[in-house]
Amino acid sequence: MNVKRFAAKKLFLATTFIGFANFYFAPAYAKVATESVEIPDLAQEEQHAKAATRISELFTRAHYKKVSIDDALSEKVFHKYLDALDNSKHFFLAKDIEQFSKYREKFDEAIKVGNLEIAYDMYSLNLERRRARLEFALSLLEQEFDFEKAGDKFFYDREDAQWAQTSQELDEVWRQRVKYDALNLVLADKTVEEAKTLLNKRYKRAIRRLSQTNSEDVFQTVMNAFARSIEAHTSYLSPRNTERFQMDMNLSLEGIGAVLRSEDDHTVVVSVVAGGPADKNGEIKPQDKILGVAQEDEETYVDVVGWRLDEVVELIKGPKGSSVKLQVQKGGSDSKKVIDVAITRDKVKLEDKAAKSEVYEQEDGKKIGVIEIPSFYHRLHADVIKLLNEFNEQDVQGVIVDLRGNGGGSLPEAVALSGLFIDKGPIVQIRRENGHIEVNRDRDGLVTYDGPLTVLVDRFSASASEIFAAAMQDFNRAIIIGEQTFGKGTVQQHRSLGRIYDFYENKLGAVQYTMAKFYRISGGSTQHKGVKPDILYPSAIEPEEWGESKEENALPWDKIKRANYVTVTNSHNMIDVLTAKHNARVVKDPEFQYIYDDIEEYKKNKDKKFISLVASERKAESKKNDEKRLIRVNERLERMGLSKVESLEDELPEKLEEIDPFLTEAVNITSDMIKTGSYALNTRS
Repeated sequence: MNVKRFAAKKLFLATTFIGFANFYFAPAYAKVATESVEIPDLAQEEQHAKAATRISELFTRAHYKKVSIDDALSEKVFHKYLDALDNSKHFFLAKDIEQFSKYREKFDEAIKVGNLEIAYDMYSLNLERRRARLEFALSLLEQEFDFEKAGDKFFYDREDAQWAQTSQELDEVWRQRVKYDALNLVLADKTVEEAKTLLNKRYKRAIRRLSQTNSEDVFQTVMNAFARSIEAHTSYLSPRNTERFQMDMNLSLEGIGAVLRSEDDHTVVVSVVAGGPADKNGEIKPQDKILGVAQEDEETYVDVVGWRLDEVVELIKGPKGSSVKLQVQKGGSDSKKVIDVAITRDKVKLEDKAAKSEVYEQEDGKKIGVIEIPSFYHRLHADVIKLLNEFNEQDVQGVIVDLRGNGGGSLPEAVALSGLFIDKGPIVQIRRENGHIEVNRDRDGLVTYDGPLTVLVDRFSASASEIFAAAMQDFNRAIIIGEQTFGKGTVQQHRSLGRIYDFYENKLGAVQYTMAKFYRISGGSTQHKGVKPDILYPSAIEPEEWGESKEENALPWDKIKRANYVTVTNSHNMIDVLTAKHNARVVKDPEFQYIYDDIEEYKKNKDKKFISLVASERKAESKKNDEKRLIRVNERLERMGLSKVESLEDELPEKLEEIDPFLTEAVNITSDMIKTGSYALNTRS
């Protein structure tokens, strides 16, 4: 399944729309009685012309990538825009796309002069198609579902599918989709009638939301199609999103402290902010899905399945001290379980997501200190200095810096953190759009910690995480362990489109565009390639299937001249020794055997683009997975010397949640490193 999609949506005039209606054949079904919903007559607003011309001028003048707004770019924008409107090919017909083809080479001129009528035309037709399809979905709810129809499937990944030639073809796609929605609810212990009632409300609400589309929605979608056609991390922010961005940069908002994303019509919890309300509540975990939201004085939940992420966020946010109730479908092994969670909102500071430490004592008495860094926030290095000083007081003999899941943050903090482990020297090179190269250095001549050091990374470690890991690797200062990192080696700048004494005030929004690239001190970019660990952990995802290299229009990898620095020692022999010991250990480790088994299972199914719509098959598969999980749980309990359980529904000890084979093995590798006595110390430039 594709792991990334950055899109918005919206578009334009009703005059050309009449022409489109001539080649659209309505689906053959009795129209369901729904409340009258008027599709808005969308047209470009005055400020959008000014914003479009300012964006195109800024990108051609200041973007790192040399931008030519021509027919070649126009074709890219056209396809990106279609992708934003109907990525899964659920709404448009092949005839629609054929009609749109006359716009392929017109987006460049439209953007340059600020006349985006063609985008509004396409968007308006998309709204009509969406309404027709949702009405068809409602009609299907009046029929009986046969959840034991042999061979019935839902093809959930349609990104590479062909556009439907006829309405009848699209009817079949939607039959599968509606049945899939219904079956999921039935498998979550809803009756068929309850499922139909819930879906009826969901689809009708989606139709009503079409009427709330505004001109800004269209403009944001087409401008993001333009921005993403230039480069993967370039984007346009509407005035509303600009305001939200500024709130995030101020590191303060009032809410529950959870990072959310939209995934297959669901709002999914990515992570909870350490120390925030959700973290303190303890009931919400990553992978959980938010199905409904209610305010403290409301008894009925608002079903938010299918809602836009920003709309869900608006419902969840609220003033400090107020309460919000969430209906949550648990993730992972508890995915059938739906719970109600009440959380008291509070001021959430992203700085609360601070570095934390733990000390592991080995059987031979050696102590290994682990510093987990979730992001490169303001004054991170000061927090790490305190933790390192505490390690020193506890006679810690080796340190692991855990950067798993760390998507980056402050560049100065990446440089400052690196400086804690070397006395001085270059940390990262930055090349600007004009070709100028600057080297960011640690200059203080001080080393806070000069002992054995390992850095633990995964495929989610990006940007500032990669700068730190690359610097430690290039200096031979640390052994890097884990998965190959994300590979984001670009620098973005946020700029408002407004100007002093501007007639448009705050109505134009802002852009975020790439204006520089990071390079390792050894000369290679972290772009695409990221940091390849010295000791690789097993991973289901191959590097070429993940990260920056999978982003459309991402800048390429390249290299520049090596910075002037000197490493302490050649660590290759030590890495060979540590790798051999690591391999000998994991082949006997049952936790790693689970990982290898899961990787095999993933590889077997990764190209599968459908899921069964046969209830008994889905239940059998779920039962098989539960049995597999139960076996593993009991094997773990047995290894801990604890009693086995009869069911996954039984109360399980918290110790099970603390099992982290990758961190455990990093501790073992660091312990081996101490024993070799040949780790790098006191590097000098």
